[in-house]
Amino acid sequence: MAVDPEPSSDYDLNRDIALPADSLRAAGVLAAFHEDDGRLILTKRASGLRHHPGQIALPGGKVDPADADEIAAALREAREEVGLDPAQVDILGTLPPHRTVTGFAVTPVIGIIRGPFQPRPEPGEVEEAFALPFAHVADPSCYRIERRRWRGGWRSYYAAPFGPYYLWGATARILLGLARRIAA
Repeated sequence: MAVDPEPSSDYDLNRDIALPADSLRAAGVLAAFHEDDGRLILTKRASGLRHHPGQIALPGGKVDPADADEIAAALREAREEVGLDPAQVDILGTLPPHRTVTGFAVTPVIGIIRGPFQPRPEPGEVEEAFALPFAHVADPSCYRIERRRWRGGWRSYYAAPFGPYYLWGATARILLGLARRIAA
């Protein structure tokens, strides 16, 4: 299986759409797997949010001025969104940034959650916190290409649905990059 040699993008499957010319804002997301069984913590964004309401996402967000880097942003956001204490996370590393249609360069931070952890969703941002099994996340064959109408044309994207959860778009593309690295 091929490993992504460069940063991924929401445009990977849509080469006819140009990346935004302006600078991208730095962000970090945390792909945190629990040491006991490898389950990955994800969120369903609150339906009242302005951006990406109701979508499945990794905990994370933009780098704030007080954050040292994307890793610090991902850990801070995971604490805010699901109550994960940064002291419980062993950082394994990062993947190349993923460029989004919304103007972010999102650095995926990979970590292991140590000890007991029960997610506590922050009601203003997170409708639900849940876990997906490692076997689903880490298997490249669980990801498929789908498409939908977007801005007057067709846009293709990756999806990896699991039960009631429709994992797609940037989150699916980031996790597919990880799955490809694991399988390599």
